[in-house]
Formats: sequence, structure tokens, C-alpha cells
Amino acid sequence: MKNIVILISGRGSNMEAIVRACASEGWDARVAAVVSNRPDAPGLAFAQERGIATAVVDHTLFADRDAFDAELARVVGEFSPDVIVLAGFMRILTPAFVSRFERRILNVHPSLLPAFTGLHTHRRAIEAGCKLAGATVHFVTPELDHGPIIIQAVVPVLPGDTEATLSARILAREHQIYPRAVRWVVEGVLREDAGVVVHTGGESQLVL
Repeated sequence: MKNIVILISGRGSNMEAIVRACASEGWDARVAAVVSNRPDAPGLAFAQERGIATAVVDHTLFADRDAFDAELARVVGEFSPDVIVLAGFMRILTPAFVSRFERRILNVHPSLLPAFTGLHTHRRAIEAGCKLAGATVHFVTPELDHGPIIIQAVVPVLPGDTEATLSARILAREHQIYPRAVRWVVEGVLREDAGVVVHTGGESQLVL
């Protein structure tokens, strides 16, 4: 059975979706821990109520990113993670952390990468006149929002959309594709060729 460790900073709605999918779909895995950089993250209570181990590594107690990531790596490593899931984890990980857990860290980004890396993705998509937007689950590399793409979901950008309405539509899709991507990693059905991730069973990596 494989161990999944989920990192959160707030409510962790994607964390909730993954915990529920792992249980309801009978994955050969368990969510071994939920770790937060914020002691008051609401998602910690959700995990504790379900008997999932929790830990806090408060970033405000460390002098710099390197010191914080070193302690985070130590704490995460105690749970022997096969998969590390960033679910609204509002910290940029250092290359040292990413290298230690190479190709075991997943993130979901609220755009159709490689478009609109970084912040304010919904506003930028609307301002650019995009007719489609979406979400991308990818492996994490030292370069922010540039890791190999595992799965994407597409939503329309509707007339009159605001950041809030577009964000809500995309988040619903994230709750679909993120658990699916994590399950694929658990099942070992992904192959990477020259930076392109392929599902070896032919399952669609695009949700329309």
C-alpha cells in the first residue's frame, strides 16, 4: 500500500476530494498525513476527524525558505511518502526539496499550462479574451508551474464571467482531475517520454 502525503495551507478542498476518492474507489494507498504550513488551516480538522495524521511546519518560525523546506522535508519524510500532493499549499518549494522527492510531487494549477503560470490566472484569462480556461495537474519541478503535464480539464469562459465565477467553475473540475491523477500515480500507469506524460492504458488525459 502506497503512502500519500498532502500539503495544505487552508481549507484544502482538493485534499478533501482526494481523501474521499481514495476511500470510495478503494485505491491501494492511504492518505498517510496532511501537513500544513499554517497552524489554523481548516483542512487539518477535516483530516483529524477521519483519523489521518496531521503535522504543522509553521513557515513564520523559520529565517528563510531553505530552513523551512529542510524541516518540511524532514517531517514529510517521516511518513515515507510515495506521492506528495500540493493542495492549496501556498509556498514555493526550493530545488532541494523538489530534488529529494523527484517525480513524487504533484500540483494542480488553475490554468491550461503552459499558459498563465503564476498568480491571478482567472483575471488574466478573462482580460486576454480567452474563450477557454481550465486546470492542469502536473509533476512539480524546480521551475514554477512548468512540470510535465499529467491531465487537464477545460471549461468555457462565459460572457460576464468574473474571477469568482470562473474560479468556481474551474475548482469543480480540479476536484475531478486531481484525484484521478493521484490514482494514476498510485497505480503506476504513467510513462514519461521526453517530458511528455502518457497514460499507458490509454485513458484520456483531457476532460472537456
